[in-house]
Amino acid sequence: MAAENREGRTSYDYIVIGCGGIGSGALYWLSKRAKGGVLGLEQFKLGHDNGGSQDHSRIIRLTYHDPMYTKLTPHTYTCWEEVEKESGLRVLYKTGSLQVARKGEMDDLIKKYADSMKKENIDYEWLTGSQLRQRFPQFTTDDRYIALYQKDGGLVDAALCNAVHTQLARGNGATIIENCPVTRLEKDQQGNICVYTTKGKFYCRKVIVTSGAWINQVLSSTGVHVPVYVTQEQVTYHATPHMKDFTKDKYPIWFFHDPKYDFYMMPINNNSGPKIGIDAAGPVVTAHTRTFEPDPVREKACEELYKELVPKALGPRLYTKTCLYDITPDRNFVVDTCDKYGWKNLIVCCGAGHAFKFASLLGKILSEMAIDGQTQYDISHFNIDRKALTDPNYEPIFYYGTDKKAFDKTTHQKAKL
Repeated sequence: MAAENREGRTSYDYIVIGCGGIGSGALYWLSKRAKGGVLGLEQFKLGHDNGGSQDHSRIIRLTYHDPMYTKLTPHTYTCWEEVEKESGLRVLYKTGSLQVARKGEMDDLIKKYADSMKKENIDYEWLTGSQLRQRFPQFTTDDRYIALYQKDGGLVDAALCNAVHTQLARGNGATIIENCPVTRLEKDQQGNICVYTTKGKFYCRKVIVTSGAWINQVLSSTGVHVPVYVTQEQVTYHATPHMKDFTKDKYPIWFFHDPKYDFYMMPINNNSGPKIGIDAAGPVVTAHTRTFEPDPVREKACEELYKELVPKALGPRLYTKTCLYDITPDRNFVVDTCDKYGWKNLIVCCGAGHAFKFASLLGKILSEMAIDGQTQYDISHFNIDRKALTDPNYEPIFYYGTDKKAFDKTTHQKAKL
C-alpha cells in the first residue's frame, strides 16, 4: 500500500499515533525494515512535556518484582545499545541499582525482586545498611535497613532517546508530522485503516497506538477501550552543594520501599541536582484537566526521606516537574492487537507508568507485531482482554506496599476514561 514518498502523500504501510518514548521506538524499528512506508503522527511538537516521555533521565534496571518483566529486562539493554551504535550517541549509563527498605517493613517485596532475578540468572547482592553505607558513603543507613544491589541498573537519557529514535527513523525514510491530533479511525472491508486528523486523512494497512494518557481519546471511534487511570506525577531536583557526590559514576539509582510511598532517586544528569520522586502517588486527572502545579505534600515527603537517608542530597529546590502516568488497574503493560474487538490491524500499547526503560524494546516488539504478525518476545501477560482490564470489579493495585489500594471504588469507576 505504500505510495511514492512525495509531498502530499497520504498512503503508508504503517502509522504510529503518538511519538513519545514507545511511539518513537516503534517508528525507529519499523523504519529499519519498512523504510518510507512508515508515518508517525504527534499531536504536539516532538519533545513536548505534556505527557510521560520527557525529562533528563529515566531509570533502567534488570531488577523487577515479577518474572514477566525480568524475562524482558536484559533485552532492553540490547535495544538501547543498538540505538547507541547506530546513532553514535550515548543514551544509557550504568550506575548500579538499589532496592532499600527498613528491616521488617517491606522485606517480602524486596525478596520478590531477588526471586525474580534468580529465576532469570541475574546477579545481585544483599547488603546490610552498614554495607550499603560503606559502598556508597552518601547514605547514612545502619543495620535497621536492608538493601538489594544489582550492578547493571542505571539511567537512560529520556529526551535524547526520543530525539535519536525519531532522527534515525527519518533517516531510514519515515515521515513524522507534528501538531497533528487524530480525530477518528475507520476501517474498510479489507481491514485497512483510515486515520482522520486535523491535517487531513491518511491510509494504511496497520495502525499502532502509543498515545499514553490520550489512548482512549484516540480509540474513541473504534469501540475499543483500555481502562487506564491518568495520574499527575512529579519529580523534584535539589541544588545540593555536594554535586561531586551525586554524579553518575558515584551515586546509583535507587528505590526506597515504604508502607505508604514508593520513592525513587537518580544521580545528576544534564542539570546540577539529583532527582527524587514518588511512584504512582499523584491524583487521578485527565489529559485535559491536569495541572502543571506541584504537590507540596509530596515535595515535603521526598525531603524528609533525604534527611533520613541521604542528607547530603538536600539543597534548595531547583524545581519540581509534573508528568502523566497512564496506569492499568494491575499496573501491567498492554501490548496487543485489537482483533478480539474486530480491529485485526490495530495494535495498542500502554506502558502503565513504568515503561520508558522498555521503550526501544517495546518499539521493536510492536514493529514485529505489525510486520510479522507476531513477536519473538514473551508478551503473553500483556493481553488486552485479561481480567484486570475486563472485570469492572477488579480492585486496582498501583503500589505493591502494604497500602495497596490507591483509590476507593467510587474513584475507580470515575477514573476510567
